Amino acid sequence: MGPGSTIHLDLCISETDFQNGAREILKHVRPTWKADDIQFKVFTDGITNKLMGCHVNGTNASGGVSKEDKEDMVLVRVNGQGTDIIINRKEEQETFRLLSEAGLAPPVYCVFGNGMAYGFFPGVPLDERTVREPKIQRLIAEEMVKLHRVPGPCKDGRPQSELRARTQSFLDAVPTRFEDEAKQKLFVSIIPNKSQLQQELDSLMDELDSLGMAIVFSHNDLLLKNIIYNNNQGTIRFIDYEYAFYNYEAFDIGDHFAEYAGMDEVDYNLYPSKEEQLPWLQHYLQSKAESDGKSRDTVTAKDVECLYIQVNKCVCAAHFYWGLWALIQAFHSSIDFDYIGYSNIRLTEYFRRKKEFLPLKLPV
Repeated sequence: MGPGSTIHLDLCISETDFQNGAREILKHVRPTWKADDIQFKVFTDGITNKLMGCHVNGTNASGGVSKEDKEDMVLVRVNGQGTDIIINRKEEQETFRLLSEAGLAPPVYCVFGNGMAYGFFPGVPLDERTVREPKIQRLIAEEMVKLHRVPGPCKDGRPQSELRARTQSFLDAVPTRFEDEAKQKLFVSIIPNKSQLQQELDSLMDELDSLGMAIVFSHNDLLLKNIIYNNNQGTIRFIDYEYAFYNYEAFDIGDHFAEYAGMDEVDYNLYPSKEEQLPWLQHYLQSKAESDGKSRDTVTAKDVECLYIQVNKCVCAAHFYWGLWALIQAFHSSIDFDYIGYSNIRLTEYFRRKKEFLPLKLPV
């Protein structure tokens, strides 16, 4: 396999026989690895796909993978059941390729019928504490600027925000009834009906479209576990690009701020205050100015205030988007997770923040 080449295999891996399926993939992407030396680690944090790390040699004294092994770990991912309804896998593969060429994603080694195998960024995912460290916040802002500079796959020549169309496609795919009676009872008792959700979507997107926001190629899913910090290198890396598309710059930032609440026990009291957001946003704009060959001093207080308002309006869209996403997952996913409850959490926060953020006015 030559540098930068990707193998395409006509096979599918069973979720119930993940390890043997991964072994089959490794025969093609790591043919020199001896079968008896291969170690496997199943990652259990994801709520979309199934993921396994594969490496050779032993583990360190604490039972974890040694640094040397991690450097050459191969991740084998099986796409979640039903996710092709909401994720265009060909677009994802193209995004992966573009970001890898830009040095912002690991290489893709193999694409197979229901998943892919790719490289590994060594480090640790962020948590609710580390994401608030000023040094790490600055690194996240800088990495986001780099990502937003990548020319992504563009459908119609000039990049336009795809947020309305993507969110509408989610709403169209939301089920109207669950066969599981317990799910159905919960669904009708706590989730607004489709007509109400459509009205909210239309008015929300009209508001965002009126703000004149910058449009960039965005990650759109910067939850804490998708941000990897390497303390030795002093770097931040983003992983998982399934939801990347052209979007409002402010959405990527606002969506990330919403994820300060965590996933295991969601707590929106952890959402960053304006006082915490402003230095983050200022550093983002200053890093963006530098990447454009301008002085950091060209960023004004008005620029920062404007972005703050755009970001916090976009937070409403992020809650709405992921609330719909969770309803689709509740119908299709085989992963043991309370998706309907999570949808309720996101939509409840949408209605709460809508009252707070949508009335804000841009500075004149």
